[in-house]
Amino acid sequence: MAASLPDTLHRRGLMFILSSPSGAGKTTISRMLLEADEAIKLSVSVTTRAPRPGEIDGVHYYFVNDAEFDRMVAEDDFYEWAHVFGYRYGTPKGRIRSGLKEGQDFLFDIDWQGTQQLFQKDQQDVVRVFILPPSIAELESRLRSRGTDSEEVIAARMERARSEISHWDAYDYVVINEDAQLCFAKVREILEAERMKRQRQTGLIDFVRELTR
Repeated sequence: MAASLPDTLHRRGLMFILSSPSGAGKTTISRMLLEADEAIKLSVSVTTRAPRPGEIDGVHYYFVNDAEFDRMVAEDDFYEWAHVFGYRYGTPKGRIRSGLKEGQDFLFDIDWQGTQQLFQKDQQDVVRVFILPPSIAELESRLRSRGTDSEEVIAARMERARSEISHWDAYDYVVINEDAQLCFAKVREILEAERMKRQRQTGLIDFVRELTR
């Protein structure tokens, strides 16, 4: 009997990381990806910083105090965590592990330190994409256009940006964000290609077995 092709072969989900220096566009590209692709969900991080206007606990972040964060670290509840500008951010394990088995993709908006920690713990499920600005001058211009940071904060962000850019070669893909729409298109192509990798297409095993009987 010939094998019949199911509507969707089962696959294992992936952890899709977008990193960039502050102001290079990862937040914009992340938002565009989430709006355009229902098959990927944002990984909600835990943070010790206070909510910004409009941010909702459990949607944008899980907001906790230092004592609660310490408890989670002690109980190994994080895939990764890091200090960023005086606060701590971490990726909780539970729902991500179960989601990956069911074929759910997760989007991560994290820095290179978090990326390294996540990759070390789960290499097979991680896809790393780094977004570069077209120039340092353009990056600084974008930061200043926000109108929310002091000169001291901008200087600190620029110093950190140069440090983060130096880790570009630790990523699987690097995309230059000169135009948001073009950058988004490239990022989405990367995601689609990674979803089709043979090792993630777990449903192929049974399908090919039927073909070769």
